[in-house]
Formats: sequence, structure tokens, C-alpha cells
Amino acid sequence: MYLRARTVSEALEDLAAGESRILSGGTDFYPALVDHSLPQIVLDISAVPELAGIEITPSEIRIGAGTKWSAIADASLPPCFHALQEAAGDVGSIQIQNAGTIGGNLCNASPAADGVPPLLILDAEVEIAAAGAKRREPLSLFIRGNRRTSLRPSELMTAIIVPRSIERAPSKFLKLGARRYLVISIVMVAACIAAGENGKVADARVAVGACSAVACRLPALERAIIGKEARAGLGALVQPDHLTELSPINDMRGTADYRLDAALQLIRDAVEACVCGNADG
Repeated sequence: MYLRARTVSEALEDLAAGESRILSGGTDFYPALVDHSLPQIVLDISAVPELAGIEITPSEIRIGAGTKWSAIADASLPPCFHALQEAAGDVGSIQIQNAGTIGGNLCNASPAADGVPPLLILDAEVEIAAAGAKRREPLSLFIRGNRRTSLRPSELMTAIIVPRSIERAPSKFLKLGARRYLVISIVMVAACIAAGENGKVADARVAVGACSAVACRLPALERAIIGKEARAGLGALVQPDHLTELSPINDMRGTADYRLDAALQLIRDAVEACVCGNADG
């Protein structure tokens, strides 16, 4: 059965009536059907206008879960979002960017989902709706494992919420793959470094994806960087023991050791870019 919702309320009613597989951009939906039959109920939410767009308020920035990657890449956003916008420009091809949505990328919960590290460094939360209720949850808790989230069958992700806390701080996204585009990440890194008036690092945020079942921040590294001079050479402070949060695997794209070596270099490069004026999106 194919259902096409026109409003969030209508989509929630359909979800409450029976377990459905949600379809939005379809860029992950259809490839996942290889050797599998269609779900019994497919709920298409691509025509729900409430789910698309970016809204800036005095306290937060709200990105609709149905917002396309191309719209994010082209939006006028603060420097701390530049890592997310760089990731948006690296998702698949132009055609994928014009169809794929940020909410779908998060709900798919791939360890190599490009949108996750840049959102982790923004302390992003997800907004989740069910019939008669809404809740927010930190993105770091929403994704619970490879292809696993906290989303219940009757719930729909409606937005990603980012607090306006470090918006002037530069950010950087770097991705390693077998080629430049149309590739699953081997390693990806997002960093955001905020300098205080004294020229020292006041806030440091670094996240790594494709090196563990769930992309994660590196708190030991962040603590080590805070208080240091925000200038060229900061990246050299990143050491292998700062990567203990990571647990990469061996697969056809690379060995665990290769991923750790690559992550170390990408982190150094991303941190350096943030303090040397090379982090523009």
C-alpha cells in the first residue's frame, strides 16, 4: 500500500494506524530494497511542506527534516555551519543532493552518514513528533548503532535544532573516500574551533564518522585543545591517544589501522584549517 501525506498531522495519523516505511528523498530507500520486497505500507512524506526549510530564531536554527542537501549547501548560514554545508556538497552527486534530505540521512543511521559529524559539533538535537506530542533528543543519543535509532514506529522526525551558541566560530569538514564523489566515506571529520578575545581556544569540538558504529565527538582531544593558542600549529597537538573513542573496523574500504591513521591526519588538517582561515564553506 502506498500512502502520500500532505501534512505532518496526516503523516502521523497514517503512522499511528499501522507500521509504515517512511519514504522521503528515496536515495537510501530504494538501494536498500535490493534482494528485498517492498514494505507492506510505504508512507511518502516528500510532499509535506512543513518538513522543509531553514528557520533562524534568536536562540536557535531549525532545519526541517525534509530539507534537501542542495538547499543546505546554498543557504546563508553562520560559519559554524560551514562544515555541514561542505558535507552537503559531498553527499553523492548533484542529483542525490537535490533529492536526498538531512532527516533521511540521520534516520538511515549509517556509520558513514556524512551529515552526522557536522551536526554533532553543533550540539544538534532532533525534533520528533507523534500523535499529540513532540519531543527533542540530542543527536548523540538519537543514533544508537548501525542502522538503529530511538525513533518509534509511530514517530516522525520533523526537524534538526541547533542552538545559536558558537555560530561565529569557523568549522571544517573533511572526508576520505576511494574517489571524490559518489563514494561511501572511509573516514570523515568535522571540527569547530572558537577563539576567545585573548587569542586562545575557548571552545573546541571535533567529531569523527565511519570509524565506529556511531559517529562521535572526541572529548579528550577537545579538552587538550582548549586554552591553547588559536594559531598555526594547533593541529600538531592532536595525538593518537586522543582517538580512544574510535573503534574502526576492517572492511573492503580500509583496515582499522588505516582508518585510525587517516582520521589522525584529517583531524589535524581540520583543526589547522579552523585556526588558519581555511575553513570557509
